[in-house]
Amino acid sequence: MHSDAQVVDSVIRSRKAVRVFRSDAVSQKDIIDILDVARTAPSNSNMQPWRVHVLRGRSKESLSEALVRAHVADLHPPLQHVPDPMPEAYRPMQEEFGARYYGALGIDKADVAGRARATGRNFVFFGAPVGLIFTIDARLKKHSWLDYGLFLQTVMIAARARGLDTCPQVSFARYQTIIAEHLLLEPGFDVVCGMSLGYADHDSVVNRLAIPRETVERFTTFVGFDEEA
Repeated sequence: MHSDAQVVDSVIRSRKAVRVFRSDAVSQKDIIDILDVARTAPSNSNMQPWRVHVLRGRSKESLSEALVRAHVADLHPPLQHVPDPMPEAYRPMQEEFGARYYGALGIDKADVAGRARATGRNFVFFGAPVGLIFTIDARLKKHSWLDYGLFLQTVMIAARARGLDTCPQVSFARYQTIIAEHLLLEPGFDVVCGMSLGYADHDSVVNRLAIPRETVERFTTFVGFDEEA
């Protein structure tokens, strides 16, 4: 294998969703460098649909406080980020993740309050020193959302290449109105997700979770490879 491929593969494989961070500061230069790399991600017709809001310090804490209050009050409509009912093909993976994650936290499946408290950690960015909120023009179509996914993945890989860790968090989308007020979002822009950015606490059992992935053979169909060249 080419040495460049080994480096890139190593960075990608080392990326994971980190849910406990150290308080160590992240420099603004590192954040700018990460976003400068990520902006090269492909997008349909070069529309570059991403808008990024980077928070730290009191600005981040103020937003987190408002979101935690909203989470505890539980008055906002639930976030429908997965189908209901869940298609059977995907249910085992969702249930296994839940069992591993909440099990690592010592939270029983029947402990609704405990699970809610764990979910609330999203809104303090899992203790990370930097929080990002990503927004998109709501008029754009699903193809631009695909472009956004490419951008987000590039952000996470660029961060990991610098020794930083991340966690992409769709849970922020539930609180569009609160985030819009705090960040003075442009009218017509929707929250795509949030992201925690910082250095992982490697002593945390949650961060040591090994979440299984499907094999290539399970999700790939090769066509024409058994034909003569």
